Amino acid sequence: MKWRLMFRWAFVMLMGIAPLTTSIAAGSADPDKVLRYIFVAAETGFDPARSMDLYSAHVIQSIFETLYTYDYLARPAKLIPLTAAALPEISDGGKTYTIRLKKGIYFMDDPVFKGKRRELTMADYVYSYKRLMDPQLHSPHTWLFEGKVEGLDEMALKAKKSGRFDYQSKITGFELLDPYTLRIHLKQADFNLGMILAHEPTSAVAHEVVEKYGDRQGQVAANPVGTGPYRLTQWVRGSRMVLEANPGYRGFIWDFQAGTDPDDQHIVAQMKGKKMPRIGRIEISVMVEDQSRWLAFQNDEVDLFQLEGPLAPRALADGKLRPELVKKGVQLSRIVDPESSYTYWNLRDPVWGGLTKEKIALRRAVAMAYNPQEEIKIVWHDDAVAMEYPIPPGIVGHDPDYKSSIQYDLPAAQALLDKFGYKKGADGWRTQPNGKPLSIRYSARAESNGQHMAEIWKKTYGSLGIHMEADLRPFPDLLKAEKQCELQSRTSPWIADYPDGDNFMQLYYGANIHQTNNGCAEIPEYDKLYAQSQKLPDGPQRDLLFHKMTRVMELYSAQRLGYARYRNMLAQPRVIGFKKHPILHCEWMYVDIEKRDGVAGK
Repeated sequence: MKWRLMFRWAFVMLMGIAPLTTSIAAGSADPDKVLRYIFVAAETGFDPARSMDLYSAHVIQSIFETLYTYDYLARPAKLIPLTAAALPEISDGGKTYTIRLKKGIYFMDDPVFKGKRRELTMADYVYSYKRLMDPQLHSPHTWLFEGKVEGLDEMALKAKKSGRFDYQSKITGFELLDPYTLRIHLKQADFNLGMILAHEPTSAVAHEVVEKYGDRQGQVAANPVGTGPYRLTQWVRGSRMVLEANPGYRGFIWDFQAGTDPDDQHIVAQMKGKKMPRIGRIEISVMVEDQSRWLAFQNDEVDLFQLEGPLAPRALADGKLRPELVKKGVQLSRIVDPESSYTYWNLRDPVWGGLTKEKIALRRAVAMAYNPQEEIKIVWHDDAVAMEYPIPPGIVGHDPDYKSSIQYDLPAAQALLDKFGYKKGADGWRTQPNGKPLSIRYSARAESNGQHMAEIWKKTYGSLGIHMEADLRPFPDLLKAEKQCELQSRTSPWIADYPDGDNFMQLYYGANIHQTNNGCAEIPEYDKLYAQSQKLPDGPQRDLLFHKMTRVMELYSAQRLGYARYRNMLAQPRVIGFKKHPILHCEWMYVDIEKRDGVAGK
């Protein structure tokens, strides 16, 4: 996952020193400055507590605000205050966090506030955190606080029994010292809490908005009301979204410091001292097909564009822009995404799930028959790097020297199936040990990349004599089915929510089924080790546990690691100051753009 976007209190100093608090008069955004953007898959909605896809997150981070965010230029990613006045004060060995809120932050105007200005307070964050735990809401983000905050799990359990979550009830874990000060008491030390509070599901939502539009009907997702730099003014589901600058937003001055990247100096020279945001309107279109996106960019119908998969060779050669694009002034920002794309087998599936030896052998054989380099070459056109370790490069806990025990070895995979009773019939297809037919249903997005991925896996299964059926669906439908453990197998990409290895190791934790554990895996050995890792800060002890957990994953072969893709962002010459951030989803509140008539804003 992913970020906090918005205005990045750029003036943040180091190590907890508060950023400057001077507000900038609203109106720095020019309504004539329009940035046009593309989503490669449909969004699902804009309720921070319920949405969990990357595309919806772009919009959520534009409208809502978390307590913390990340410095726009710092690499590796550096946590900074957003609505908080400073970085948290941590005491009691990592079990107590004291956080102070900036004063004078207001929700954008909405009829629900009856014409009055509604100030943001810490009670809004407490309310929003509790929403994640409301059993009636079925939030996929419960894992962010589950088992961590004193009294919160007990409150959720009581609500599950009674059928009603009492938001007014106080718990020891969320201590409001005054309207602008929150003290969080944890059950055990959590050294990632600051990053969790920068993840967009923890954004502040006003209780009046939820009560007005209704949680049960999901209308909060269609009526987002936040404190951020943009507001949603148009939404055609799965097709088009329009964001316009929030006239009541407090604004900020662009004042980030250059890092080690040589391009940073140029960005600083372009942007330093500007009142932000500059862009008055963001127009987002959903284009599923590669060719349509590429033509739109070539025809100057798109300003900022993610280049992926089959399109990469058209614009890049050896990771650099082709000369004809350089000549046009096209800009490239390229990073290895902090992601892990892995293929899982549903451990609750009667054929492919389970922890018996023959089921483990079945999954391991397929894992060994899969060649990630082939998929990288054919589907992603060499625009990805193979993964040996579940924590990707650029994330705390990554081990570049780790070697997985699961490697491509087709003869060994064939022998393993033979040994455990998956025999081939006269027709060349294998059966289960009980003699019943053996088949798999592989699910993917109903677009060109999804089709290509299905073809790779069909070839993989076919090489073992296993029949595979491709199940191609729209992206939102895949997510919905996945959370109910209804898919047999899918390649699931996970982009960092926060830049720590815990965010990737939690993907396989049994308590996160129906949330982030898409393969619905529940492996006691893994769960025990993960629980131990939660008590440790980053360091050798935790790294050792992560290694053990990875070996357990390989042993049971509930998933097969694949790759991390490059993120290639192309920008038209008129875009000013853009640099792809490894954690933030969208950067348009940090950049400028020339008007369509070619006149740069002042």
